[in-house]
Amino acid sequence: MRKVIRDCQYWYEVYGNGEAVVLLHGFTGSTKTWKYFVEKYQSEFKIIVIDLPGHGRTITPSPISMEQCCYDLHAILTDAGVNSFHLVGYSMGGRTALTYAMYFQEQLKSLILESSSPGLATEEERIGRMANDENLAIKLEANGVKAFIDFWEKIPLFETQKSLPEDVVAEVRNERLSQTKEGLALSLRGMGTGSQPNWWGKLSSVTKPVLLLVGEKDNKFIQLNKKMHESLSNSKLKVVENAGHAIHVERPAFFGKIVEEFILANRKV
Repeated sequence: MRKVIRDCQYWYEVYGNGEAVVLLHGFTGSTKTWKYFVEKYQSEFKIIVIDLPGHGRTITPSPISMEQCCYDLHAILTDAGVNSFHLVGYSMGGRTALTYAMYFQEQLKSLILESSSPGLATEEERIGRMANDENLAIKLEANGVKAFIDFWEKIPLFETQKSLPEDVVAEVRNERLSQTKEGLALSLRGMGTGSQPNWWGKLSSVTKPVLLLVGEKDNKFIQLNKKMHESLSNSKLKVVENAGHAIHVERPAFFGKIVEEFILANRKV
């Protein structure tokens, strides 16, 4: 389904009935990243998956900030009659989900953040990251999606995905290659870690139940999430064995089970 907001055309899909669950994908992802979860749980939950700006079938001609994206998501969900729900976000989608919670916490029953962060703590770090993301965007625009994905798949964050079954590796790669250079560059500039708000000092304001998920092979995000867990007032931290950054890809059945249990435990919030 499409929702037009300003000059943007957002794409979202709705499956099933029951407790509402909204899922937000990571950078270079799309609604397709949640295929297993949708197939497994659409008989139990009402599942809403959304292509974020610059990704999938969402068309956003101009840069969208993290804040603007969250207001747009709120408009999409309100229009779809989804006013109380559980919000799940992976990586970039997790940063988006946390930002949404800062603005619209009253809509949430629970918040599930997979391999996520609250942004960068210092202005110096943010400026450095923005410069790095701008360089990536320029290379993307100059060399195209395939060259960028060839580079992206080699970064240490995704090392653990190389040992996945060939069909899963191919599926993830095809999803990444389906993006456009214009869209990914727009995402890097508008919703990169450097350009998003720094939420470290406001984590205690999130009072709804939060589940932090990290893979045991993703040491950087384990450390980040331990600090987040200490700052959040109502959170659980789960380190998932035999997984790296993308738990929902590397251990989809286990990921689904953890998420299902957390949602069911917090459906009356």
